[in-house]
Amino acid sequence: MKNMQNVKIIGTGSYVPTKVLTNEDLEKIVDTNNEWIITRTGIAERRLAKDNEITSDISSRAAMEALKDANIKPAEIDLIIVASNSPDMVFPATACLVQEKINAVNAATFDLQAGCTGSVYALITAWQFISNGFYNNALIIGAETLSKFVDWTDRNTCILFGDGAAAVVLKAGQEKGILSGYLGGDGSKADLIMLPGGLSRNPASHKTVEKKMHYVKMKGNEVFKHAVRNMKRSTIKALEKCHLSVKDIDCFIPHQANIRIISAVSRVLGIKEDKVFINLSKYGNTSAASVVIALDEAAKEGTIKNDDIVVLTSFGAGLTYGSIVFRWNK
Repeated sequence: MKNMQNVKIIGTGSYVPTKVLTNEDLEKIVDTNNEWIITRTGIAERRLAKDNEITSDISSRAAMEALKDANIKPAEIDLIIVASNSPDMVFPATACLVQEKINAVNAATFDLQAGCTGSVYALITAWQFISNGFYNNALIIGAETLSKFVDWTDRNTCILFGDGAAAVVLKAGQEKGILSGYLGGDGSKADLIMLPGGLSRNPASHKTVEKKMHYVKMKGNEVFKHAVRNMKRSTIKALEKCHLSVKDIDCFIPHQANIRIISAVSRVLGIKEDKVFINLSKYGNTSAASVVIALDEAAKEGTIKNDDIVVLTSFGAGLTYGSIVFRWNK
């Protein structure tokens, strides 16, 4: 059997649109108020893509930041995976469009859709490709422009989502960075988070538009309990795979969906507040971009230090969930 290669993160980068939508701005759009939003979600503001700013655009900007951080040229990348629930088009893949925009001429490209867990799925997928010797340098991008798919008359969803992108560069090497991961899914709960219109189940028509089927639909109260349970489960499973425990975690980065969910999963795992990274108040729920934007920010501001054990965990539509454990030795 071929020896498995070690894989580590060598660069991160992110980009968020310049347009800021505050809770006070939302008060002018829907029946809500700043206190109500802060209390229930922990979100104070979010970023929105411009009308002509698309997912491949923000992906490319994040990618170039990550490549610069990694000190690697686009032509050295041999795999690009874009995790997104709001791609430019159904096809071609957004990863192909990013490849052209950043001139990564030697890269294989594909998109991965796993709800808000997409970036964790993409990181683990790339890790497996590299560890098996299939590729050497992978670029993983989580990117969303979900504001274009939000019903701005529905206060239960429009207050939650923001746009943004982040990228991570993985490389084969002597040092062991990524230690383990765990992925899971539960298709029986598919109706809890969905965007039902526009494809084979409900092809685009006047009817689907009238019924607002092209917008994000979510059953928030039911999502909460499954989110907490499954992020706890995947975190513990991932730690067990590399013979670590919760007490070994130096930085815990959960999906930035809702402050109540973050607080609950941290509490049930027994993780102290000072080890939990939160940037939710500034960006809202950026879906598949969430944990990688947070990772880049935590790294750049020095929250994550050399040799730290870091855990990313997420959940999303599907339902999907997953966690990845790595040692920070960039």
